[in-house]
Amino acid sequence: MGFRRKSKIIRGKTPGELDAMQASGEIVGRALQAVRAAAAAGVSTLDLDAVAEETIRAAGAVPTFKGYGGFPGSICSSVNDMIVHGIPDAATVLKDGDLVSIDCGATLDGWVGDSAWSFAVGGDDTLAPETLKLNQATEWVLYEGMKAMVPGNRLTDVSWALEEATERAEEKFGVSLYIVDGYGGHGIGHEMHEDPYLANEGAPGKGPHIEAGSTLAIEPMLALGTVDSYVLDDDWGVKTLDGSPASHWEHTVAATDDGPRILTPRY
Repeated sequence: MGFRRKSKIIRGKTPGELDAMQASGEIVGRALQAVRAAAAAGVSTLDLDAVAEETIRAAGAVPTFKGYGGFPGSICSSVNDMIVHGIPDAATVLKDGDLVSIDCGATLDGWVGDSAWSFAVGGDDTLAPETLKLNQATEWVLYEGMKAMVPGNRLTDVSWALEEATERAEEKFGVSLYIVDGYGGHGIGHEMHEDPYLANEGAPGKGPHIEAGSTLAIEPMLALGTVDSYVLDDDWGVKTLDGSPASHWEHTVAATDDGPRILTPRY
């Protein structure tokens, strides 16, 4: 009976547990801010990884990503046509006009925060116009999609909200958008990746029910040219099949009776 019930509901966490998750999420937010401040032409993604790790450890947390499934970094650093899971290295040196996705996790007192954002090296005015629209649209889709993270909804109501927001974003931002196939969000709590998997598109009204205190990492990934991708020989980095730019935004979000609560704020 317990197994069946678990499969039908994304178990809610207590207010105290959500506060504990936000404590780890705030550290992630500070790490992302520090990485963005350090990102400049001539800086390597390995340099950014060191900034993130130092920020996380100085706050008394540990980098969730480091060693996770053998991943070597404290962040995923994905540049231009890299969608997600880029390994930080000394060879990847940033230049003005690069679109960089930084994904970061921190574990504090047994709770995980996970968040990502994409930004332009050198400022938005260095991006190609279509790439800027892509990035602005992906951020907007995240915030529109998370509005479905409320008690009483079901898992794929969030998926549908993300898909429908992507369609509206095409008109709002004047750009063609492609939802990267096969990648999405996930449950989160004591572990970074917990059930259920959250698709970034799909029909509403399916999957487990969301209740007060349910938590999900919501993370739209959009590309300019294709839904298709391939994995690099390192078994981590994921690139668009056609080489078009991709954008990735993510927050850890809790459903509450007062509406969605972002547990990874960037103050």
